[in-house]
Parts: sequence; structure tokens; C-alpha cells
Amino acid sequence: MNLTLALRLGRISNLPTVWTNVLVGALLAGGQLADPRLPLLMLALSLFYVGGMFLNDAFDREFDAKHRPERPIPSGQVSAQQVFVIGFGLLALGMAGVAGASRAADGIPSWRAAAAGAALAATIVLYDAHHKDNPLSPLVMGLCRVLVVLTAAFSTSAVLPNAVLLAAVALLCHLIGLTYIAKQEHLDRIGSLWPLGFLAVPVLYGVALALAAPVAWLPLALYVGVLSFALNLLRRRARGDVPRAVVTLIAGMSVLDGVMLAGGGLIVAAALAVVGFVLTLVLQRWVAGT
Repeated sequence: MNLTLALRLGRISNLPTVWTNVLVGALLAGGQLADPRLPLLMLALSLFYVGGMFLNDAFDREFDAKHRPERPIPSGQVSAQQVFVIGFGLLALGMAGVAGASRAADGIPSWRAAAAGAALAATIVLYDAHHKDNPLSPLVMGLCRVLVVLTAAFSTSAVLPNAVLLAAVALLCHLIGLTYIAKQEHLDRIGSLWPLGFLAVPVLYGVALALAAPVAWLPLALYVGVLSFALNLLRRRARGDVPRAVVTLIAGMSVLDGVMLAGGGLIVAAALAVVGFVLTLVLQRWVAGT
């Protein structure tokens, strides 16, 4: 398997959104941006993401053969067995990375972080194996990102502050709306729009944060702009608009993370989250985000 094919299977263009999820979990739980364990934690959770994307293609091989024959497995560029082995291997490496990143001063990894990482791996496999025609798959997908935040938080602290829990709920609602759209991407149209109402929850929570911490108004305004742009694409529904809305909302997760971080008074981290948004959009022009 060549590097280009691996990058395509892993949807690496979306990795900045994983990194900003890690910032939310770790920093709102009391971690420090300068903590040398933070890059290892980002790497570990990136391995979970890439492994999950590999497994997504492996489990979807029959569906893709009918609807997306250009994907690597149905087009014969790589075997399903090879993709399965790499996918599960990356999940295992991710769990090892979490153990290393969550070690305390005594050198013992956090069992809470390890448990959250194991739950993340299990949820990823559950989603990849059963997301087609599963009405609860948007919730399961959202739980994958929630567990990224919780794993990062438990790598920093044994207790989850309310700020982490509320940020996780906001992210979950964003992912439910996003995944509902992504499930119908191959149709290039959207049916019922009511599940998109979940996207209002992070906006309302962002307003509450901004009222207490006015600096959060800036990333919140950007987040609302991202949502408005994506929803306008869905309203217009011209050819290609649904996939474009999907990748925009994927990148928008980093802006939402910026709102959460700014609301917690973490200005530098919030700025980095906005940079993550821009970086995701740039990388999506190089490697497809879906």
C-alpha cells in the first residue's frame, strides 16, 4: 500500500479536528498546553481516528462496491484483509499511546484513561460494523468523539469538571446533526431536516459561555457562520452541496472546540482551535474528508 492510498483511507485531512477535541478534554480538565504528554496524547487519539477510518472502508466494502466503486477496496487497489489488519493494529497502538500519555508521576497509567480508550475502540468498531441502516448511528458516531474528549480529560485528571461534560454534550449534538447528513451523502440530497435541530444545542451553550466570557463571542460568531453556510448548502441542494456541507461541518468541529476553550478562558488554545479549522479545510482540498 502506497502512502497516497493510506492517507486517503485514513481521511487524514480531518485530523486537526481530533487534535482540537484533545485540547478541549485535556485543558478543560486542568491540563497545561505546555505539558509534554499532550503531543503523545494527540498522536494516540489520531491513531484511533485513522484506524477507525480504515475499518470504515473495510466494513463498507460491499456497499462501496455498489455506490462508491472508486473507493480503494472495491477498485482493487488494496485488499479488505490488509485494511482490517492495519485498522485494528492502529487501534491497538492508540491504546498503547493513551497508556503512555496518561502516566502519572509514579509512572502508572491512568486506569480511567485506559478504560475510556478501550470504550472508544469498541465504539469505533461498533459504528463501523453497524452504521448502515442503523437509525442510532448518528448517536454512536457522536459518542466516538465524546470518548475522544473524555479519554483526553482522564489522561489529565481523575475527575471530570462540568466544563468537560458540557463541552462533550455540545460536541455530541454537533456530531448527531453532521452524521445524519453524512449517512445520506451518497444520495446527494437530504430527506427530513428535523435532526439538524441538534445543531442548535451547541449554539445555545456557546451563547451561555459568551455571556460569562465575552471573548467567546468571536469563535461563536465564526461557528454560527460555518453552520449557516452548511445549512444554506443543504437548503439549496444543488449537485455536490451535501458532500460539501458534510466536510464543512467536519471542519466546524474545531471552531466549536474554540468556543468551548474560549469560554474556559483558554485564549491561546481557542486560537489554535480556529487554526485547526483552517488547516482542516486546506487539507480537505488535498485529501477528501469523506
